[in-house]
Amino acid sequence: MKFHHIGIATENIEKMIEKLSNYFSIKEISDKVYDMNQEAYLCMITLEDDVKVELISGKIVENMIKKKQYLYHTCYTVNSIENTIDQLVNDGAFLVREPREAILFENKRVAFLMWDLGLIELLEGGN
Repeated sequence: MKFHHIGIATENIEKMIEKLSNYFSIKEISDKVYDMNQEAYLCMITLEDDVKVELISGKIVENMIKKKQYLYHTCYTVNSIENTIDQLVNDGAFLVREPREAILFENKRVAFLMWDLGLIELLEGGN
């Protein structure tokens, strides 16, 4: 597994981009997209040091925002999503969401698991 990005829950993606730009040098901002498979609006920001931050808004993160829990997940790229899921489940993780295509990642598959590191997203063959 290789670290890819952190996911941040937000009510308003545009306002969060504006806020982040006050503190970080932003190199790139993707288009904001709605992903029906993920049931969320998504936008990927790349900071000057190549750290990636995914902003997530919509129904899927509403409860977290109400509790003021904004760190949603950490994401890791993997070669084989099924093999990694099997390994993590054998190590005590549980599958939260089966692998699905993700529009933000050019329809590469992602899966979510709850593990010792909190909620993690696996991105198959990501960049």
